[in-house]
Amino acid sequence: MKISEIYNMDIYSDNGQYLGEVRDAIVDLEKGEVSRLLMEEWRSSEEDEIRKMLQQKSILFKNIKNIGDVVLVSAGIRQQHQEGSDSSEVSDLVSR
Repeated sequence: MKISEIYNMDIYSDNGQYLGEVRDAIVDLEKGEVSRLLMEEWRSSEEDEIRKMLQQKSILFKNIKNIGDVVLVSAGIRQQHQEGSDSSEVSDLVSR
């Protein structure tokens, strides 16, 4: 599946909660894989805004259970947001 095919797909938790739509993706170029899906378009290079977006408006790709008509993610998504992004991830994104 191409990344472009999942843009604008609805995102639901596996307990049926609507979380948002896929608006963008973060690709780890070194590993050659998608690391996160964003529910908001990338529009800032400020560290605080990036941290907020990663904590509140992103899904770790490893937490995706299935992609079909919708993106289905683990119900434990809120805990992921709490753990969110470490400072090294934010620093890496700001420096790009």
